[in-house]
Amino acid sequence: MKDLRIVIKVLLVEKKDIFLSILCGFIAGITAVALFSASGYLVSKAALAPPIYTLMILVASVKMLGIISALSRYGERYFSHRGTFTMLSNLRVSFYEKLEPLAPGIFGKFRSGDLLARIVGDVETLQNFFLRVFYPPIVLLLIFFSTIFFTSFFSFEVALILFVGFLLTTVLVPSYFALRQSKFDRKVRESRAALSTEVTEFLYGFRDLKIYQQLEGKEKQLSKSTVAYLQEQEQESVHNLFSQAMNTFLSLLVTVCVLAVGSYLVVNGELDGIYLAMLVMVSLTVFENTTSMAIFPSHWQDSKQAASRLHSVVRNESIGKTQMKQENFQTDIAPKIEVRNIRFTYPNDSRQTLDSVSLNLEAGSKTAIVGPSGSGKSTLLQLLLHLYSVDEGEILLNDIPINTLTEESIWENANVVLQANHFFYGTIRDNLQLAKDGLGDDEMQGALSKVDLDHFTLDDSVLEKGENLSGGEKQRLAIARAMLKNESLWLLDEPTSSIDALTEAKIYQHIFSEAKADTVVLVSHRLTGLEKMDQIIVMDHGKIMESGTFESLMERKGYFYEMKKIEQSVFLGG
Repeated sequence: MKDLRIVIKVLLVEKKDIFLSILCGFIAGITAVALFSASGYLVSKAALAPPIYTLMILVASVKMLGIISALSRYGERYFSHRGTFTMLSNLRVSFYEKLEPLAPGIFGKFRSGDLLARIVGDVETLQNFFLRVFYPPIVLLLIFFSTIFFTSFFSFEVALILFVGFLLTTVLVPSYFALRQSKFDRKVRESRAALSTEVTEFLYGFRDLKIYQQLEGKEKQLSKSTVAYLQEQEQESVHNLFSQAMNTFLSLLVTVCVLAVGSYLVVNGELDGIYLAMLVMVSLTVFENTTSMAIFPSHWQDSKQAASRLHSVVRNESIGKTQMKQENFQTDIAPKIEVRNIRFTYPNDSRQTLDSVSLNLEAGSKTAIVGPSGSGKSTLLQLLLHLYSVDEGEILLNDIPINTLTEESIWENANVVLQANHFFYGTIRDNLQLAKDGLGDDEMQGALSKVDLDHFTLDDSVLEKGENLSGGEKQRLAIARAMLKNESLWLLDEPTSSIDALTEAKIYQHIFSEAKADTVVLVSHRLTGLEKMDQIIVMDHGKIMESGTFESLMERKGYFYEMKKIEQSVFLGG
């Protein structure tokens, strides 16, 4: 219920549409009851051959009620749907505002298919909350009590029957089916999330599945998830249909009771027979409004589950963000970085990635972080970017704890090249303009030249994810983008791993020329070209093994020295 209260809070922003929807719905429902009760009374009255003006007044009243009912029903549909669409818009914006600061760390906690199912499917499910859950019971309550009050003037017994029927069809039976519905809804959502995950992995890994000839097995697994989802949907549909059938049966049973009791009262002279047809028509009409309650349990549980799944993505993560006041990181000069005894483990991972890591990077220093694959180098760089938060210890930028700074302000002051860099569908120009606003063509073409991409023009196309670019071209384009940003902090994660040695040397020459007064942190598994670094930090298994300048590490003949000897033996053949 707590999650639904959040949805209701977003919904109540549109108070005007809610009020108009309820008002029009009540007028449409009560005029429909009045229309059919007047019709029943008209038929009975006509059989007694009353004066013609009496029939004219009744016929005119019936026509007027029909017009009012139709217009009110249109108004109800218009205002309720307008309110729903506005609510969905507000909900998406509200959810995105909470989700956006959590990226990319959120992807470590939720599989992409499941996250997509929540963001798209569960938000769409909540469109039924207002239309099927929130205001229909309010309208139904108003219509029923108005009808029961009207009926009590003619027969207390019939009014009592209508009240009992109201309790059965709108409270007791829907409550029973709502309890059973939760099990079906949970299974449907779990199977839908599983199917979304399987489809996402199938699309992402299609090429590898074909290469390793495992496509058939994955297709069978996908088909199995599809069948499971369809079976859960079928069971849910059967349950909903049974709920609607039971509701309809009880509504007709109440009408039969009204007819039987009304006939008994007429025979005993306790009810004027001219009102019997009117009371039966009232019963038939008023219970037509209970149709919405037949599907109420399904939409109630749907909305409850959707709100819970949606807000579970951001609920716990948002708490930590809001508890601490964050400020913007501002610097016009190269920042200094201090890491104090940090520990870090990825979400849902039992293995500790970083253990008691401490280092000090002076302003304007050039630092290389080296070590074997899986030693924690890239993780340390991501923590410096505040893509994740440390479990213990702290990181400081210019003596300011990084967790008190907004991520955006840190990224704004950093030139970043990661191992995997995204390229958008469009042109070379489009992808370079991400660096900053106001870039000129000459400036961008100059950056391409520095990374040996001057054979490209700014209008050359880039396919989705840069599929038409080689691995080296992607890295060089990412480096060019970082050069164009030209901030005072450089965070480079294996920026030249797919580039040949000659081009790599040329690119590094340009980088260090531009970053002469900047703070540079370079993560690399290559040990060549590190002689000019102010500090080399050697990592393995999430710990710092040793640190120092190139000369001091070689003289020490420790971990770095052994790695250097191995690298030389591999590349020089002995």
